[in-house]
Amino acid sequence: MTISGREAERAAVLGLTSGVLIVAGEPGAGKSTLLDLAASAHEGRVLRMTGSASEANLPFAGLHQLLRPVRAELGELPERQRSALLGAVGMADSGCPDRLLVGVALLTLLSELAQRSPVLVVADDLQWLDPGSLDALAFAARRIDDEPLAVLGGTRDPAGYAGFPSLTLGPLGPREAGELLDRQPEPPVGKRRLRILDQAAGNPLALVELARAGGSGNEDVLPLTERLERVFAADLAGLPEATREALLLVAADELAAPGLADELAPAERAGLLRIAGGVRFRHPLIRSAIYHGAPLAARRRAHRELARLLAAEPDRRAWHLAAAAEAPDEEIAAALEDSASRARERGGYAAAATALERAAELSPDSDDRARRLVTAAGVAVNTGQPEWVEQLAAKASASTDDPALVARASLRVGQVLTLSAEHDTAISLLLRAADDPELAPVATASASVAGFYSGDEEHRVAVRERVSDDPWTLALLEPTVRRAELAAALPALVEQARDDPARLVSLGAMAWLLDEVGQAVRIFDDALHRWRMSGSLPTGLGCSAGWAYLDNGQWAQARLAAASATAAGAGLPHLDAAVRSLEAAALALSGDTARARATAEAGLSFVDPNRSRAVAVRTRWALGMAAVADGDHVSAYEQFRLMFTPAGDPVHYACSYAGLAELAAAAVRTGHETEAAEVVDRCVKHLDGDLSPRMSALIHRARALLDPASAEAHFEAALADPAGEQWPFERAQILLDYAEWLRRRRRITDARPKLLAAQETFRRLGARPWLTRTDGELRAAGVEASATPDALTSLTPQQQQIIRLAARGLSNREIGERLFLSPRTVGSHLYRSFPKLGVTARSQLRDLVESA
Repeated sequence: MTISGREAERAAVLGLTSGVLIVAGEPGAGKSTLLDLAASAHEGRVLRMTGSASEANLPFAGLHQLLRPVRAELGELPERQRSALLGAVGMADSGCPDRLLVGVALLTLLSELAQRSPVLVVADDLQWLDPGSLDALAFAARRIDDEPLAVLGGTRDPAGYAGFPSLTLGPLGPREAGELLDRQPEPPVGKRRLRILDQAAGNPLALVELARAGGSGNEDVLPLTERLERVFAADLAGLPEATREALLLVAADELAAPGLADELAPAERAGLLRIAGGVRFRHPLIRSAIYHGAPLAARRRAHRELARLLAAEPDRRAWHLAAAAEAPDEEIAAALEDSASRARERGGYAAAATALERAAELSPDSDDRARRLVTAAGVAVNTGQPEWVEQLAAKASASTDDPALVARASLRVGQVLTLSAEHDTAISLLLRAADDPELAPVATASASVAGFYSGDEEHRVAVRERVSDDPWTLALLEPTVRRAELAAALPALVEQARDDPARLVSLGAMAWLLDEVGQAVRIFDDALHRWRMSGSLPTGLGCSAGWAYLDNGQWAQARLAAASATAAGAGLPHLDAAVRSLEAAALALSGDTARARATAEAGLSFVDPNRSRAVAVRTRWALGMAAVADGDHVSAYEQFRLMFTPAGDPVHYACSYAGLAELAAAAVRTGHETEAAEVVDRCVKHLDGDLSPRMSALIHRARALLDPASAEAHFEAALADPAGEQWPFERAQILLDYAEWLRRRRRITDARPKLLAAQETFRRLGARPWLTRTDGELRAAGVEASATPDALTSLTPQQQQIIRLAARGLSNREIGERLFLSPRTVGSHLYRSFPKLGVTARSQLRDLVESA
């Protein structure tokens, strides 16, 4: 196959043997040609899926295409994975599919196939692929390891595929365009050649089709798409009437082809399409030309005919009835609403919201229209697209005077804006929705989340006035006021929510806010497991759990949590920034300071620090810790000081206190002791109440550093409560500071055990900068033994988690299900990790992990 001017691109697609490559370009740029070339040259197995506008609203339609040739191999998957895949594509009735499990199952299947023969997945027209299939493919693509498995995608715009390597096809240059014209059966010459070169603008398909169309070269200049559609439509004139009617049917629904092979044969001979294995138009614009070139009445007749033929497929039938509708029709609207319900059961939130939106358009009654729009907005919240939710809610409010429906519309917009950076708007809408007694509990709970993210005192007070004694909202709004009482209520609340993962997530966040981090980690572990068993992970779970893991010393788990939340956060600025602050903190503590700063600064660029105080303060903490790790105490003090107002009050009523001790430590090294002491004093007044063991330890550490005369008493108080072991890094810092104070007073014997304990914790955590500092103190104390970071911390976060699960006796397949990896990838990670850990057998992992 010859491709003009695409030598480098041709080499790139042919050289793809493992990993992912997205080929992007405008219609006609040659994406499909390159993908076909790679498929025909591949020496192993090729699996294909092609997005289609007619199937974009059918959940997992693309995945169905991909799996049809390998249905027999699905029997080799674990039962839960097989059931999830078959249920998703409608080959079995298994209830609502776990979207993450669908991704795991697809990854496992592709990896297993790749063990027998290299596998190439070709996914064309990604812009029209249904969201469920796209999510599953992206999930698997992100986890391809060094195995003979490759995913080659084609799309118009690469912007939606950040994180994947991409290759953009630009227009051909004049020389390459001329060469392409010269290879046509009748190369154009003279004025016609110049007009074609000018109007094609380097688009390969336009060059070919305009040359093929003939003409004098005197045609009017038209927009490219319209011009090409005219070219494609010209091929229809000589076809039999029955063929043109059949073409209109398959243009409206490409799956209608099986019963139309005879009628379509002339179109295949004319080169418009291929029928083998399903209809495949030579180019999407051919389909567009056929469909849009037909009169509206003819298109409606085609959709009615398709609805008749698809009586046994209610979802596709409903969409064709909707396309054929000439006026509002309650029967069709109800059919679309039923289709939306089925899509929701299968996890197809975007498809469900789209169906409900169309159902609303076809609703004769204004209240039904508003009700369906509000329901659509509620479903669309799960897609993380604020603009869409706002549009749906606005249309709903404009369609009705029913206060209850208007309140529900406000609730849905407020909920999705909570994860954006528009917290003030979110709170306003949510409090408006709370005027409805039925919505008040969920609306005030959502408003309390927005208030926490905002950190604005006026917001907090406004929401607090609407909240009675709900423990969760009180923990969000006043975590230090009734801490002991709320913490004591947690076990009973967790027991009541045992079968509700969404509620467990909320309670995990509550435990973390109340400084019950050990309990928070246990709750999040349970919630995460239950979500994976019963449905897809909610947006933001990874980030909210990640901070608890970080505080508890599970830094690898925290980074994995941040990674899992990254995709979910796309388009939600506050969540995007929060994810980056968590990732930056984990990087800073591990000593990867350059990446930590870059990640943190990128996060701050997404939000206004004065409107998103929670994430801004957390990001300042990460930047401050990166400066501490680098020994840049001036920058550290500047960052920690920004966590408090110029007067010394906390910028955020809950998150700022985490920087108190670090502010004091940086102040001692930069001569700002007096200012820092004033900040500590003001914050202690704000904290007038029941201090958690963590908060008490942080304050005592700060006072010990700022007042050397009473330091010993404060250090001892900071270490007195064994509950402080829930925060191993912070406790090790106190030990290190205390030991330094002792050594400088020549109390070497007292300092050594504290230094050794700190050294062991920093070694286990992989806190390299602090380990280096501790080693220096030990040498000064006469201890020459130097520790290196725990071998486990030299592994990636994912490898660390694999090793820990393998040490517990889990098989590669079981580990893969938990971590959403293929068994082959798990085995590859274990194989590469063993030499780094100094082990040769799986049986040795338990002792290694326990000793760490």
